Amino acid sequence: MKVLVIGSGAREHAIAHALMRGGSVSEVTVAPGNPGMELDGIRTTQLNPSNHAALIDFVKNNGYDWVFVGPEVPLIEGIVDDFAAAGIKAFGPNKAAAQIEGSKDFAKQLMERHDIPTAKYQTFDDLERSTAYVREHGAPIVIKADGLAAGKGVIVATELEQAEEAVRECFGGTFGDAGNTVVIEEMLTGPECSLLAFTDGKTVRPMATSQDHKRALEGDLGPNTGGMGAYSPVPQIGQDVIDTAIETIVKPTVQAMADEGTPFTGILYAGLIATADGPKVIEFNARFGDPETEVVLPKLTSDLGAGINAILNDETPEFTWDEDNATLGVVLASDGYPTNVVKGAAIPEITVDDDSHVYYAGVARGEHGLVANSGRVLLV
Repeated sequence: MKVLVIGSGAREHAIAHALMRGGSVSEVTVAPGNPGMELDGIRTTQLNPSNHAALIDFVKNNGYDWVFVGPEVPLIEGIVDDFAAAGIKAFGPNKAAAQIEGSKDFAKQLMERHDIPTAKYQTFDDLERSTAYVREHGAPIVIKADGLAAGKGVIVATELEQAEEAVRECFGGTFGDAGNTVVIEEMLTGPECSLLAFTDGKTVRPMATSQDHKRALEGDLGPNTGGMGAYSPVPQIGQDVIDTAIETIVKPTVQAMADEGTPFTGILYAGLIATADGPKVIEFNARFGDPETEVVLPKLTSDLGAGINAILNDETPEFTWDEDNATLGVVLASDGYPTNVVKGAAIPEITVDDDSHVYYAGVARGEHGLVANSGRVLLV
């Protein structure tokens, strides 16, 4: 099989690497990819993920069997719908189903209608009412921009002033249109984990649990980032809690989406917190997480391409996992990340053994090799 992967980061590098490792996929191309992937024998093509027409032509003209969509933005923009209209199979939710990540209010209303455990909340579309709600409930409290905000639209406010400022930022345009509507939640406490699952819209096949590390600096210091590393599994959350989450959260969510006419096919990512009252949802994503993917997929012992191909053809997929070993990923980031990123630093050649791998993200070609071109450069 020939497969096109949409995306450019370490997540897509890990997906492409896993597809090649499985055996059923003979060729993987990543659009647009990055130069680091080419060191791994993965082809890239400089096509913009937002240019759906060009991607459709590329797939048809080059005989790709199907497409794997990595990032959330193309999914929410309806790239799977456009591929389907052109007769191309793509793995990922359509535009309607991708709302589960594209709108936090959509996700919260879905959970409320179907009794899926999550934090209590209210949604607001104006500054005055939301500020009054914050003052009434006090801190700690969580402020979320409703739409996509590049991972920056969630503020856990421990003080009332911080909460009021977060609301002002949302309605003041800090997060663009994503902040036109604001979801305000109670703050839940407990250990967190990411539980990802393959789904065909009817059945669920969970992956190993993982947890990412957000703080930029050692010792849990510095600002939150897109993720400075991750590990899998998450031993501080027992399998009984995970089993409960699968039965009370993941499966009911897939069923709810189907019942409401927006069946979800692809990767459903449940961000969970193990509270004293049981597991609850912090958020849903409509795709693989980053950096969770880079530590979860190396644990896959079956053929990723064969499993996805089975789902796309309404067949029963097989996914098996290494349950004996742990994986750890550490990010190499540019100076100044996540706020004032310094680009252009030369990237050293990294040598790893057979038990490790380097997944490249924000890199570009320099005069003498790869250079840093974004905040997160690579993950080992």
